[in-house]
Amino acid sequence: MFEKKYFKYAVVLAAILTLACTSALAQRERGADRENREDRGLSCNDNWNSDRGSYCVIKEQMIRATGGTVVVDGSKNGGVSVKGWDRNEIYIRAKIQTWANTDAEAQALSGHVRINASGANIHAEGPEQGNRQGWAVSFEVSVPYNSNLSLKAHNGGIGISDVRGQIEFNALNGGVSLRRLAGNVKGQTMNGGLSVELAGAGWEGEGMDVRTTNGGVSLSIPDNYSARLETGTVNGGLKTDFPITVQGEVKRELSLDLGSGGQRIRAFTTNGGVAIKRKS
Repeated sequence: MFEKKYFKYAVVLAAILTLACTSALAQRERGADRENREDRGLSCNDNWNSDRGSYCVIKEQMIRATGGTVVVDGSKNGGVSVKGWDRNEIYIRAKIQTWANTDAEAQALSGHVRINASGANIHAEGPEQGNRQGWAVSFEVSVPYNSNLSLKAHNGGIGISDVRGQIEFNALNGGVSLRRLAGNVKGQTMNGGLSVELAGAGWEGEGMDVRTTNGGVSLSIPDNYSARLETGTVNGGLKTDFPITVQGEVKRELSLDLGSGGQRIRAFTTNGGVAIKRKS
């Protein structure tokens, strides 16, 4: 009798422990999911209207961070967004959009678009595209804060935030947003605006050298920031919230020390205005 009663209590206790562990695991997964979903921009709710059939799906995966350069290629039609986080993993969200003569054909086509993330070289592969059918993939990637990046987009924008490392980017038709970066940042876009948000008291790392050909430049700088700022335009105006003393001929370029000076921050455009804004 005692053994049966003891066995019954043991079963109940095991069930309670299993339920508790399952609940804790579920809470942890929900917490990680909330962290992964924070500030996500990719959505299938913004599909374009077209006379052709279309389909959209978002795929997600997590891979181990190896410490090498994270390479993300938006291919022919896709944007790239990379954000730093405090985990030693790389989290990838890929928005796959397809179009064809009918919705059913577009959905079938999406099954042939593959996301390759081998060795932190993230890109999409798919079938040949024609006049009536095609596909595009945009990426949203979370990486460890201290990561080296190499990003490329052809028809799509590039966004990078909260990362420190050797960062290179190249866009053809798309704007670029750079927020709270550090390290050695270099890159350009041909057709698109360039938005830079600086943070802290000064640049940490080697510096920044970025450029756009056809698009404006917007620089958001904290009030007490220290750096060597170089910016300008060939065809466009220049506005600043900071007091600047100018002697001699006034040109459409500025080269001056902010605060006590420091690392070089360069941001130029050929066809577009430059706005230097005081960050509150």
